[in-house]
Amino acid sequence: MSRKIQLAAKRILDLIAAAFGLFLLIPFFVLLGIVIKLDSPGPIFFKLRVAGRGGKPFGQCKFRTMVNGARQKAHPFETSATDPRITRVGRLLRRWSFDELPQLWNVLRGEMSLVGPRPTFLEVASRYSDFEARRLRIRPGLTGLAQVHGRNLLSWPERVALDIEYIEQYSLWLDTKILVRTVPAVLESRGVYGDDGKVRMHDLA
Repeated sequence: MSRKIQLAAKRILDLIAAAFGLFLLIPFFVLLGIVIKLDSPGPIFFKLRVAGRGGKPFGQCKFRTMVNGARQKAHPFETSATDPRITRVGRLLRRWSFDELPQLWNVLRGEMSLVGPRPTFLEVASRYSDFEARRLRIRPGLTGLAQVHGRNLLSWPERVALDIEYIEQYSLWLDTKILVRTVPAVLESRGVYGDDGKVRMHDLA
């Protein structure tokens, strides 16, 4: 099967999976929304301006895990396991990656895919080298090759190399393997934070 056909099939499968997933998760989303509102004042959802395919900006949708206005109260691009801005409910959402589930809406809209390089802040993408910019040749994903290999436990160059390897060797079979491997990675909370308990943007520290 040609790469062009496989990419077209990828988009069709994304649409089906995202629509079905959002429909099934409606009751869970309502429950999480209530809990988030009871835990701290502020909106239920939080949107990050990130770079999509070709560098096109879009709002990456997540459940809010920090206090309202958190980006104005400390470093806007970094966090840690002990960051006081993270709410009690937010810690649980991050632990199980539930905060990422609203991105199914981004998948449905065609801004993201189930599998691909993770989205990056616009401020970071604008400073990509030519090699790093190759990450933008495909839609960003909910999960990806770098995520199942360690996520934030990997150095930035390691993540970039894995993302580009995914793009260059793309196949539907590779997507399937990544999705299957994502389940244990999420259950084990592997790589939510780095070895030192922090998450840093590689070139904005």
